[in-house]
Amino acid sequence: MTPTIVFDTYWRFAAERLAMYYRRLSDPIGPCTADPILSGFRFTNTYRAADRVSQYLISEVQAGADRSQDPREVFFRTILFKLFNRIETWEALEQRLGPLTWSSLDATALDEVLENLRRRGNSIYSAAYIMPSPSYGRTRKHSNHIALLLQMMNDRLPDRIKQAPSLRTVYELVLSYPGIGPFLAFQYTIDLNYSSLLDFDEAHFVVAGPGALDGISKCFSNTGRATPEDVIYWMTDRQEREFARLDLSFGGLFGRPLQPIDCQNVFCEISKYARVAHPEIVGNANRTRIKQIYRPNHRPLPTPRFPSRWGLNPSFRKAEPRMASPRKPVQMSFI
Repeated sequence: MTPTIVFDTYWRFAAERLAMYYRRLSDPIGPCTADPILSGFRFTNTYRAADRVSQYLISEVQAGADRSQDPREVFFRTILFKLFNRIETWEALEQRLGPLTWSSLDATALDEVLENLRRRGNSIYSAAYIMPSPSYGRTRKHSNHIALLLQMMNDRLPDRIKQAPSLRTVYELVLSYPGIGPFLAFQYTIDLNYSSLLDFDEAHFVVAGPGALDGISKCFSNTGRATPEDVIYWMTDRQEREFARLDLSFGGLFGRPLQPIDCQNVFCEISKYARVAHPEIVGNANRTRIKQIYRPNHRPLPTPRFPSRWGLNPSFRKAEPRMASPRKPVQMSFI
């Protein structure tokens, strides 16, 4: 493979964005970076699970359902939240309807609350993903998404997912539904794997989204015969060597090394970062601006919460990363 100048920037971005997270945990007021691009624009965390929305999903949305250990409730709450992927929408729904559960669902009331929010000018969808409307014959996009979720539940998808032998199988089950493409199916698969519904290792399955494809095209002028997923696995395997080569301090997420989902995520973010840092490297998306401006939020971050099986201790000190479970390394070399 032939790396570009953006390849080194990838690792520097990963290290600094994680360092920002630790700084904010210990000091939410002070400046968390001297990098003008990171301080001027909005970028997600190096680790997907540490982002604000993922943390809310784990600690608020899934935690309540996990207590019941009912796969239907865990699945229902997770997918309902992720269809809109917006904390404010979830809180507005629970404020008006009470705790959102499959056992007590009033789909008509749910639709009406969403419609009222929309009519009052509230955004009910996050801008993080492009959410296509599935074709269920409804006028409103959110009504089609409710119909989609009802079909999943009526098809007993939670039970089928609970019995799935691998993350890939879960992904294929989710992908089979209308309006859900490969990128969303993979994101939902990872979200479900945060909960008690699943217990798979993230090291063995990844799908490159559109942003990651652009990031890969900026980090490498040539990847030979490697698929985008091969490149992501290769980056995952190579992380310790690259951080050491660039003399970067990187202790991982409370000791957890980058997983393929995280390396995929960083490729998405470096696609945006490089638009300002390396405007001469065009990439395959041919985008030149970063849309989302960073707006400081000085509220203290809540105590981090991650899947218990990860065995993390979210103290405010960085730890040496533990190695991921064995997976056959991807064999590639630089030109």
